Amino acid sequence: MSKIIIKNEEQIAGIRASSKLAAKTLEYIRPFVQPGVKTEVLDAKIEEFIRSHNAIPATLNYSGFPKSCCISLNEVVCHGIPSSRELKDGDILNIDVTTILNGYFGDTSKMYTVGKVNNAATKLIKATERALEIGIEQVRPDNHLGNIGFEIDKYIRTKGYSVVYEYCGHGVGIQFHEPPQIEHSAPQNSGPKLFPGMIFTIEPMINQGVPHVITSKIDGWTVTTKDKKLSAQFEHTVLVTEDGYEILTQV
Repeated sequence: MSKIIIKNEEQIAGIRASSKLAAKTLEYIRPFVQPGVKTEVLDAKIEEFIRSHNAIPATLNYSGFPKSCCISLNEVVCHGIPSSRELKDGDILNIDVTTILNGYFGDTSKMYTVGKVNNAATKLIKATERALEIGIEQVRPDNHLGNIGFEIDKYIRTKGYSVVYEYCGHGVGIQFHEPPQIEHSAPQNSGPKLFPGMIFTIEPMINQGVPHVITSKIDGWTVTTKDKKLSAQFEHTVLVTEDGYEILTQV
């Protein structure tokens, strides 16, 4: 595995600024998430907002990805491609944004609801957001990286859901994806120890049913639950500080 990049003060400041912009982008788009709105319209507004702040959407043309953000609806776990699909009452969706500001990356995502959402979907979303919080609470110097995933998985099992294990969080900041991988289901006290200056994403993807997923053979990107049940995800970019953590992707 490549070496984990420990960021210096200048780099941390740059990544913090990019992360704040990514968070503001998710707040900006919230009022537009309404029934009848096409997901490609949301994508266009997100690109316009990011560029108006002298930044670049990192996903656009990344390994051939055609849009400026990922929008994943209902049973789509991740990497949903914005399209002419119109939002409908009862939909749940994840919007995942990564910004490049002055060469630094900030990565975050959150769930949105459209109109009236059923109780089962609401419970899944709340549990997924709590899982992210539980993972972040494990971020402190000298703790093992694997304890993030261990605690997330332990909590999610009590709720009767499953953790997607095929997709992970990752180091971020200087590049879009850096070491280390942040698994959301891991053995206790596994992996390297955390060290101040590390920056990475924690982004648990939680399925209502089985953890297994399928990648579209048509577009090569869209990942859905194998059983077509709902999936949810929240993501923050997190800095390991001298005595704990700082969530960089907060407004």
